[in-house]
Amino acid sequence: MPALPPRPVTLTGQYVTLVPLTTGHLDDLFEAGGRDEEVWRWQGGPAPQTREELLTRLEGVLTEAGRGTYVPFAVLHRASGRAVGWTTYLDISVDDERLEIGWTWYGRAYWRSEVNTETKLLLLGHAFEELGMGRVQLKTDHRNERSQAAIARLGAVREGVLRRHRRRPDGSWRDSVYFSLLADEWPAAKARLTARLEAGPTERPAAG
Repeated sequence: MPALPPRPVTLTGQYVTLVPLTTGHLDDLFEAGGRDEEVWRWQGGPAPQTREELLTRLEGVLTEAGRGTYVPFAVLHRASGRAVGWTTYLDISVDDERLEIGWTWYGRAYWRSEVNTETKLLLLGHAFEELGMGRVQLKTDHRNERSQAAIARLGAVREGVLRRHRRRPDGSWRDSVYFSLLADEWPAAKARLTARLEAGPTERPAAG
């Protein structure tokens, strides 16, 4: 069967629920990651210092969603019921049965918790099992070693580096490191992710 284009849906796990991103998530998102330069270090600009600045970025994502370029999700932490970050499907090609998971961030309190593991488990499962994608790619700045390690822990294969790929806001040039998972690699990766989720996080998220 041919692949299906991703649409706004709700994906529910034990620890997180992914819902279509809206401006209604603004206050939670600002509390989770506003003014935190480390959270936004690799997101293509300085940390938003006000809700209005974050709203501008959020509306940019929603504009791309309206064009069919992105399918963005707010990541809701089920224990608190609050949005703690966002993530997107992008670079979507149904004919080629591929898409990318990217432009992902979470509040620092949720790094190395169940949040990223289950978010990726839900997104990858939906892409491969429900949309029929054959390839899911992820990429990151070559200087972002934390992100590269997190992607590798998903079981994704490091494919290589696109040199001088993108200009950063400060005018310097970014090399992008590409990873991917293929449909026939997904069952083993799913088993690893599920086992990791059942084992619990490396660190507990901070309270608040």
